[in-house]
Amino acid sequence: MITVSLQPVSPTKIFALIVALIGLSAVSCFADSIFLNVDSTPYDRQMSRIQPVLFTKSNTPKENVSLGLVNHWIQDLRGIPYGFSSEWKTPAEVESATFADCKGKAVALYQKMYSSGAQNVRLVIGRRTSTSRKTHAWLEWTTDSGNYVLDPTINWSAYRSADVGNHSYVPLYAYAGSRKYRAAAGTLLAKN
Repeated sequence: MITVSLQPVSPTKIFALIVALIGLSAVSCFADSIFLNVDSTPYDRQMSRIQPVLFTKSNTPKENVSLGLVNHWIQDLRGIPYGFSSEWKTPAEVESATFADCKGKAVALYQKMYSSGAQNVRLVIGRRTSTSRKTHAWLEWTTDSGNYVLDPTINWSAYRSADVGNHSYVPLYAYAGSRKYRAAAGTLLAKN
């Protein structure tokens, strides 16, 4: 005959299990940034030229814009030679110019997506890599099938946010319509 004795689980082990489960559930947010609503950003004055693009209400009903179509737009904009501009160009200026920078290409893609009914698109200002000295502009797009980084200056297609790595595309600020955001690292929020 085999006897089995049941001993109650100690409170220390229960506490350790709870802490481990909470920690594992939070790990996924450590790599992602979280956008906090703000009233203003250091870029607001520069953004005045493109505010009409950001604030325009779409007459197109909400649609599921395909990733293939977005990749086509990215390729078209990527084909425009790079040339820095100190001011933000409008999409019309980007299309008629012989060159464009990351700011102009990102705004032009934002307008194309928004006018086609895409939802949950943010214009992001940040650093291309964590060691970059200059800022960069790109889009982030949240869909039912995942989150994407859209960079028509450097990439030829959309990339899943999970595939770009923790040290690439580090957001500082974002704009979506009339909303403004400041990025906060998930690890910073987890500490607080």
